[in-house]
Amino acid sequence: MDLRENEQFVQLAPASDAALRFIGRIRAPWTTREDCPRQGRIDGPECRIELDPDWHDALDGLEAYQTIEVLYWLDQSRRDLIRQSPRSDGKTVGTFALRSPARPNPIGTSSVRLLRIADGVLHVQGLDCVDGTPLIDLKPDRCAFTPKAPGQPGDSQTA
Repeated sequence: MDLRENEQFVQLAPASDAALRFIGRIRAPWTTREDCPRQGRIDGPECRIELDPDWHDALDGLEAYQTIEVLYWLDQSRRDLIRQSPRSDGKTVGTFALRSPARPNPIGTSSVRLLRIADGVLHVQGLDCVDGTPLIDLKPDRCAFTPKAPGQPGDSQTA
């Protein structure tokens, strides 16, 4: 186990409380974690999100959004760190105070620029993950999205 100074981990039983269905793979120019940027840049290199054929029809309407949210499984990440020492400053903080890929449930999320969609492949900018990373989900950018269903009581804000 590679631990940096002051880092802590916890012994975990095998995870068994949830199941995910990967819906595709991300194709990125980075082949190792060390090559990846720490955070994706909206003007970064073009990447491809290749959806499994079963999900191609689920893309209908997504092209209306300039930015989308991509959720992916950071399959090369540790899952047992509770305190981490980032390389940049050496200070030790809790995992939940970081955007580190080492998390109990290593879900990555990026807001990306959607360039185009063709034949079940999304061309985007703004990702920060290794080539071949499993895709969990895609969503319209929450700031640009208008709900399509009727409102409900919790939607309105009162002072």
